Amino acid sequence: MHRRVLAALGTGIALSIFGSGVVSAQPLPGTGSSEGAPAPFSQSSPATSARIDKVEMLTDRRAAVFVDSPAMGKIVQVQVLLPAAQAVSRPTLYVLDGVSAGKESNYAESTWTQKTDIVDFFANKNANVVLPVGGSSSYYTDWNVPDPILGVNMWETFLTQELPPLIDARFSGNGTNAIAGVSMGAQAAMDLITRHPDLYTGVAGLSGCYDNSQNNLKDAVRATVAMNGGNATNMWGENADLRWVEHDPSRNAEALRGKDVYISVGTGLPGPYELGPGGSGLEVAAQGGPLEAAALYCTTLFDTRLRSLDIDATVVYRPYGIHQWVYWQDDLRESWPTLERALGL
Repeated sequence: MHRRVLAALGTGIALSIFGSGVVSAQPLPGTGSSEGAPAPFSQSSPATSARIDKVEMLTDRRAAVFVDSPAMGKIVQVQVLLPAAQAVSRPTLYVLDGVSAGKESNYAESTWTQKTDIVDFFANKNANVVLPVGGSSSYYTDWNVPDPILGVNMWETFLTQELPPLIDARFSGNGTNAIAGVSMGAQAAMDLITRHPDLYTGVAGLSGCYDNSQNNLKDAVRATVAMNGGNATNMWGENADLRWVEHDPSRNAEALRGKDVYISVGTGLPGPYELGPGGSGLEVAAQGGPLEAAALYCTTLFDTRLRSLDIDATVVYRPYGIHQWVYWQDDLRESWPTLERALGL
């Protein structure tokens, strides 16, 4: 089932950013049908040497978990929001961050817990919610080589192999997992579910980009990595490198068949949080508007791709809204029925 509300003016803004000559609803090369799509990535030997170094209970419902990760070569913090009934086995939702990934708090916590009411929202949900802390500009992927500025990034191995068995064992996980993300984390979430379809039952992507087929879209990824001083060539190579194809959710969209999929995006136009009483104003809208319009462009491409494959998804086009956390807080609520279904709740 697709729920689709198009906002033509917002699409026009996006085209003005990327150039009207590059829009295409044609299938990606070699992917015009499910038979042409590459096989999903899988890793047959999960890491077994990762361990929990310590757990600090921030409250009775929120744990800071410090994981000794061989893949990352360091201790990595994740925070886990716990349900009231902690003796009962339950599914796990992994929620990925945007580009700053906790930088605002000097990596004491996720930006999700700083900028939204995610803690309160999940207080009455019977699920573990795992929030990685850190990973600025990393795309939560395994990089080809360490970056001189961003260091070692082996997030895919950490999130898909090392972390899930530790979370399930320590926090009564039942083996059912879904994943969600915002902006950079939305693209990463879609990448991870298409590469690991056996691990995740569903996904929510909020204001993300899910297509690496065009050089201008690769350049947008490069700009996101560069925001924190990194070089995306150290991540997936030059633009012609096949690693960009391997991490292209649009190319690998066949893996989403049968999954619960939710995608949302605004238009880039100011909305109630900018123009309403006590709103942040047009200056903030001028900063976040173009970014959201770019996400709209990407989402339209991905929506077209899913439709061409007849893959069910809920795709929500908000008639307003910029690239800001106040909208993503709302979007998370809207995505919950899809994630709830994916988690078997």
